[in-house]
Amino acid sequence: MRHDHIISAKQLSRADIEEVLDRAAEVAADPEAFADRHENALLGLLFFEPSTRTKMSFTAAVKRLGGDVVDMGTVESSSVKKGESLADTVRVVEGYADALVLRHPSEGSAQMASEFVDVPLINAGDGAGQHPTQTLLDLYTIRESAGFDDLTIGIMGDLKYGRTVHSLAHALTTVDADQHFISPESLQLPRSVRYDLHEEGATIREHTELEPVLSELDVLYVTRIQAERFPDESEYRAVAGEYQIDAETLEAARDDLTVMHPLPRVDEIDHDIDGTDHAHYFQQAHNGVPVRMALLDLVLEGQR
Repeated sequence: MRHDHIISAKQLSRADIEEVLDRAAEVAADPEAFADRHENALLGLLFFEPSTRTKMSFTAAVKRLGGDVVDMGTVESSSVKKGESLADTVRVVEGYADALVLRHPSEGSAQMASEFVDVPLINAGDGAGQHPTQTLLDLYTIRESAGFDDLTIGIMGDLKYGRTVHSLAHALTTVDADQHFISPESLQLPRSVRYDLHEEGATIREHTELEPVLSELDVLYVTRIQAERFPDESEYRAVAGEYQIDAETLEAARDDLTVMHPLPRVDEIDHDIDGTDHAHYFQQAHNGVPVRMALLDLVLEGQR
């Protein structure tokens, strides 16, 4: 790829996206062909926030490529607890690794950190900002299940603080996608994201209810209401549990509707959907390994 750092979905062109997804399809079809392609490569993991899928899938991805990880560990067990700055932390860890993966609670942290290092830095989530590798695996799942042509997608839940939503909405402007945003008025897309989407030529259709648009959708992308992002607990309580779907909800949906979720879920998708053909969220999570293998393969290849 032509990017040293992967900071935002906004930096990815349609060609960049297709390159990663095509490579991911090759990985999924024949993972053994990619074993040991990056033998002895080390990936530095700096996670300042909790993570299950992102951290474990990056670990699995680099190990399946023949490499390994060096892990900062928890904030409590690191020098961050002693007051070390993010800039100093990344400058130290770049000396131990061929590429870095950073998750941090502050929006803009990945961009800032990338200015202090010479090895590739991949943003694994910066507060309510961006999460580009989640977007790539989301796009891979969408392409496999519904395709990119004449796509109608509904994105529902926390659109204000949801970094997965912000990244995905930007990336979908590169394909033939009609986007509908469903949320409480208090959790609609931030003005900055809305402005960027307009600049990219997207038509923004906002709704407070799913029912009026459900039958039109090829994909329904559900997100949880993120308690940890709310500055005011009363604001969270006012909307918690407001957007939930179950099998009865989907009776009005198309038979081939794809339901996705970046996980973890709380109560926004009932477990009675898990066994239906609509449910793609666990496969979506599993797609994190071939997609991140593909991205690391391309990024590390560019370092040779």
